[in-house]
Amino acid sequence: MMRAPGRLLLVPSMGLLALLIPGLSLASESGQWIDLTAHSVGYAALIIFVVAYILVMAEEFLHLRKSKPVIIAAGLIWALIAYVYSQNGLTHEAEVAVRHNLLEYSELMLFLLVAMTYINAMQERQVFDALRSWLIRKGFGLRALFWMTGGLAFVISPVADNLTTALLMCAVVMAVGGDNTRFVTLACINIVVAANAGGAFSPFGDITTLMVWQKGIIDFFGFFDLFIPALVNFLVPAFFMHQAVPDIKPEMVPSEPTRRVSFSYHRAAERKAETAPVDVHMRRGARRIILLFLLTIATAVSFHNFLHLPPVIGMLTGLGYLQFFGFYLRMSHHGWQQRNGERANQIGDITPFDVFNKVARAEWDTLLFFYGVVLCVGGLGFIGYLGMASDVMYEQWGPLAANVAVGLLSAVVDNIPVMFAVLTMNPDMDQAQWLLVTLTAGVGGSLLSIGSAAGVALMGQARGVYTFFAHLRWTPEIALGYFASIVVHLWLNG
Repeated sequence: MMRAPGRLLLVPSMGLLALLIPGLSLASESGQWIDLTAHSVGYAALIIFVVAYILVMAEEFLHLRKSKPVIIAAGLIWALIAYVYSQNGLTHEAEVAVRHNLLEYSELMLFLLVAMTYINAMQERQVFDALRSWLIRKGFGLRALFWMTGGLAFVISPVADNLTTALLMCAVVMAVGGDNTRFVTLACINIVVAANAGGAFSPFGDITTLMVWQKGIIDFFGFFDLFIPALVNFLVPAFFMHQAVPDIKPEMVPSEPTRRVSFSYHRAAERKAETAPVDVHMRRGARRIILLFLLTIATAVSFHNFLHLPPVIGMLTGLGYLQFFGFYLRMSHHGWQQRNGERANQIGDITPFDVFNKVARAEWDTLLFFYGVVLCVGGLGFIGYLGMASDVMYEQWGPLAANVAVGLLSAVVDNIPVMFAVLTMNPDMDQAQWLLVTLTAGVGGSLLSIGSAAGVALMGQARGVYTFFAHLRWTPEIALGYFASIVVHLWLNG
């Protein structure tokens, strides 16, 4: 099928459209699709997306939230597509396509919104603060803390998102590390690698794994085949970094007036060490909220596996669990506070629990960024570019090379659009290769500090200590872990 540059190609059959955008509802009146890959509108859409993504990558320097450029780009791309279709008398094809993308986004957005609400509820109930306080009070040596923070990041990120996990562990590192910049830098790198690796073997650990699970490509328990490869991805660079971590133990210097503990080192004289609370207790209902979150996950898995319903239905049902429990906490708060007045003040539990405050505190910038990405990539797929990319990568290179390249690309470009593009291409691969691309997209972002949300967040939290170039110095060791995890996966699962 030939096309001349700048011309519109009408395809009477929807077969090619099904190839380019698998899963798209093919119900349309005329059954025609326009190839815009060599049209000025196609080129304009590519330019709009590239400019928007440059602004996303420059978020740290411009202080422009990443959702803003992609939302505008999504609207412009689909407006251009709809204009061309309407000029050719096709008034419903673009509408059908964009509605499909909106449905896909809404399922993922509502799923993530429930998960974020639970995480925010646990943060408000001081679950993570209590864990942080316990780690600090134990007075571990720096090498022990290096492994503990990395190990906890690996274990927590499959349930909580890798961003929350990384920020929590970084807070511990900053509180204990004080002026020891080498320890803080190495621990932050280790946390980023561990959080990304931990999220790769769980449907809940990362948005990319969630997308694959919701597509029904891999079942819930199938992701756990990636546990050992993900563990290798974490352990290999950690082994090399361990040798560079100072083998010393911090001194705890209690500060009576503020009831806080600071950690300092003999050579730390110029800057005041970070401080952390002596003891933090979880607020009322914290343990029950943790159990409800686990029950919500079980509900989502059961709805999907046994009732063949979208997982989001189970997650929203789980949000109802939290709403009813929040109602109980609010109604019984006054009586509980009267009985435990001094303890309530001590742990800071002086205001009633409000579940809608937790919804409001969700990462709306991330959710709206995800909307922009889904609509932008969906638009490029509808134009025909993803079909071209799929032909080059998965037909000419082969699935193995293509999936390894996806991981390397995710070190520069956020893994959300990369994985969504792969899912939209829907190449013909067996489960081992789908697991491989899930692994590489998840852990490939660890190669650079800008390759994952965890890395970008920690550059802000440990500003001036954990930097792009500090991370780059350990990229060879991280890359060794990246390729080692691929080899182990192919050995075990391929």
